[in-house]
Formats: sequence, structure tokens, C-alpha cells
Amino acid sequence: MNETLLFTILTLCALGVLAAIVLYFVAQKFKVYEDPRIDDVEGMLPGANCGGCGFPGCRGMADALVKADDFGNLYCPVGGGATMNAIASYLGKAAVEKEPQVAVVRCSGACDKRPKTNRYDGAKSCVVAASLYAGDTACSWGCLGLGDCEVACDFDAIHINPVTGLPEVDEEKCTACGACVKACPKTIIELRKKGIKNRRVFVSCVNKDKGGVARKACAAACIGCGKCVKTCPFGAITLENNLAYIDFSVCKLCRKCVAECPTGAIHEVNFPPRPVKPAAEPTPDTVKAVPSAEKKPEEIGLAENQKTETQE
Repeated sequence: MNETLLFTILTLCALGVLAAIVLYFVAQKFKVYEDPRIDDVEGMLPGANCGGCGFPGCRGMADALVKADDFGNLYCPVGGGATMNAIASYLGKAAVEKEPQVAVVRCSGACDKRPKTNRYDGAKSCVVAASLYAGDTACSWGCLGLGDCEVACDFDAIHINPVTGLPEVDEEKCTACGACVKACPKTIIELRKKGIKNRRVFVSCVNKDKGGVARKACAAACIGCGKCVKTCPFGAITLENNLAYIDFSVCKLCRKCVAECPTGAIHEVNFPPRPVKPAAEPTPDTVKAVPSAEKKPEEIGLAENQKTETQE
């Protein structure tokens, strides 16, 4: 009895030791080495975990930065250039300079420009509404105004204006993470270069219907007339599928297209007011005689009396 118990204990001990040895070698075989610099780089990132860099979180971005030979396709929009330069200096690599961007809403179809044709009474979600039908106005391209972009923003940078029914972006809070861009089922939100002194010019419309149809649906729609394309001296504007688009990498912010657009679909942001040209003062050479038909009756009578006196 004692010998059986002792044999059992010894057998179990031997099996335990053997299993420990096997597990040790397996662990060494499949051990994953993690560079300690990943923790340091993660600490240098803002920790927003917004996904704007293309990774699900800052940990994935930190791992990619440590392993990358260069930062060509890696950029943290929340931290910006200062954060990327600090990380590059720590890792002994070169950072890529990238101009700051901001989200812009490419729809001008406010309630007074784009009247509603029906009433939506479903879930308050743009994705749900877009999956059910074209929208509650005659424009099937425009903003649905249900606030998916507002919910997706982790920085409180975009809100639906209750008067216009359109989202508005707070430039100071926007980090260009792109969450609102992904959340919009109508693809009316775009990331664009902030520009010099935060000035931008862009076509605030995505309607690709023909001019007459687009204008009937929304008074502020792009009608594809092509006037902006012809007036742009830098070739920054293209017209495709009845819709004009301004390439911000080519645009020089001359604003000639803004003045040319007949519907006001091209917006200028953060520009000073345009100077008002004073009316030219009339000179004796330019003053024309007023036709007698336009003169007052008393003026005509006075002129005839003067003429009679002269003849006498």
C-alpha cells in the first residue's frame, strides 16, 4: 500500500517536471520579443486611440513607428508635426512634414435652400436613413442631418446646427482624425488642407445630377456650368459628372471662382471682407443730358419759358 502510494507520487512528480521542461522549451521557441521602445513611443503619442493614423489604437501606431524604416506613410493627426518630430528624434529617424488638415462639410443645403419633401420618422441615424431611402428632400446627395458625424467625433469638434440642419466644424478642436468622414454615409465630409492663415476655398456640394435637376432640388447646388473651370488661372478646378471640384494642392486661393459661381456653391473660409469699390464721381465730360421724357413737368415748363424769353 505504501509502495503504491509512493510510486504514484513519484510518477506525478516526474510528469510535472517533464511537462515543465516541455513548456519551457515551447515558450522559448515561440517567444515574441517586444522592443521596449514601443512603450516609450506610445507614451509620447496623445493616447486618443481615435484611429486617425490608420491603426486601431496608439499601441499599434507606436509598434509601426518603431519598426518602420521611415515615416513616409505614418502620421498622427492628433499629435501633429510636433509629436512626430519628437518621436523621430527619439528613434533617430526623419519625420515627414505634413500640412495640417481640417474637416470640411461639402453641402450647403440648409433648410431654406433645400426644402423638405417628406418627414423621416425612423431611428436617428444617417446610416439607417440612408439604407432606407434617399432622404427627406429632393436632393438625394446631400446631408441627412441626423448627426452620425457628431457622435463619431471624440473631440467635440462637429455639431449639427439646429437652424440649418447641417454639421458645422470647430476648426480649433478638429484634429483631422477622419472619424466623421468615415461615419458619413453620403460622403459629404472631406479632409482638406487648412491653408495659409486657415483660408480655404472649396465646392460645398456633392450633387452629381444635371444642372436643372440639381438647381430644382437645392438653390445652392453646383449645376456643372463650368464657369469656375474657365475662370481659374491655375487649373485647380475640374468638372466631372456635372460636379466641380477644387484640388487644394493646386489652388492658390485667388477666389476668382467664388465670384464666378452663379449659385454660391463655392465657399471661401476665413478670408477678410472683399473691399467695396467706391462709385466713380461724374465729370462734366461724362454727364449726359437728361431726356425731356425723364424731366419733371415743372422743369419742362421752366425750360420753355427761358426759350421764349430768349427769342423775344
